[in-house]
Amino acid sequence: MMHDTQKAAEATFLLLDWYDRHHRDLPWRVSPPMARKGAVADPYHVWLSEVMLQQTTVQAVRAYFNKFLKLWPTIDDLAAADAEDVMKAWAGLGYYARARNLKKCAEAVAGEHGGHFPNTEEGLKALPGIGDYTAAAIAAIAFNRRSAVLDGNVERVISRLHAIETPLPAAKPEMRARVLALTPEDRPGDFAQAMMDLGATICTPKRPACSLCPFRSSCLALATADPETFPRKAEKKQKPLRLGAAFVAIDNSNAVYLQKRADTGLLGGMTEVPGTGWTARRDGETSIYAQPFAARWEHCGAITHVFTHFELRLSVYRANVQRAETGANGWWEPIASLKAQALPTVMKKAIAQAIPNAFKAERS
Repeated sequence: MMHDTQKAAEATFLLLDWYDRHHRDLPWRVSPPMARKGAVADPYHVWLSEVMLQQTTVQAVRAYFNKFLKLWPTIDDLAAADAEDVMKAWAGLGYYARARNLKKCAEAVAGEHGGHFPNTEEGLKALPGIGDYTAAAIAAIAFNRRSAVLDGNVERVISRLHAIETPLPAAKPEMRARVLALTPEDRPGDFAQAMMDLGATICTPKRPACSLCPFRSSCLALATADPETFPRKAEKKQKPLRLGAAFVAIDNSNAVYLQKRADTGLLGGMTEVPGTGWTARRDGETSIYAQPFAARWEHCGAITHVFTHFELRLSVYRANVQRAETGANGWWEPIASLKAQALPTVMKKAIAQAIPNAFKAERS
């Protein structure tokens, strides 16, 4: 195993040399050529991208990142934004607690730190929504701190490089120590991004391009086993299935009845159609008798949506109503402007099941 300091330094040199030539150009990144011309990373851009990239692909994040910067160019702009506008802009990225914490973090940085992010892992972790990984990434990439940055791509690279047999998540402490041992003092941010890029483009989950990898001569998984079997993972538990219902009401002006969810809990603060009280731990009512108000409801099928810890199946009902019939709190939103609302994907699925062309313009 690569305990030797010289071997570690050689591996790091090879990786950074590869990164200088093959880095990805990303809208939030200061690339090596940009850095040579004097550009420095913007902590706001690094933080925003890292929060968005949690559980989300680079391809999906690009458009959202650019949209957020156009709406709120600085951390102070985001801090001053209306929370509902932030949720609307976030809609579709999923994991909506991130959006709530994004707003809280912006307010903390603007209000308590003069608009400047703390430049240490400890200071960053004191901010809302920033955990170990995000703090390490910001510290390394934005402030050039020597931090062990460990995301899914890096876990895959380091587990294969050292053929780490311990399954995740128990292997994380060893992985973090291995990554820190390789991280150089002079370019820790580039090293972190190089590991991410290597995992995303070469050391991929399936069919890794080992012949192109800068670590190929020292990779223990390549030498002794099948790299695709790393990282080792504990057996997954089957996700429980939860049941519920969604009620899509349409009035005579072609508007849909919407309401806002409670600010706390799953999908907190997001927009929804009326439904039943399902949660990650219990089912909601599924029958037509759970209707939110009297109308001629018709069953129009069911949709399924997978959350992190459970699968949800919603029976979808539709009714054409007069606005005066509802008598409930909420608002009527024209179908043409539904895509501008803070609707999570599960609610878009329910609406589309009842109104097949509701988001046609958005998909085209």
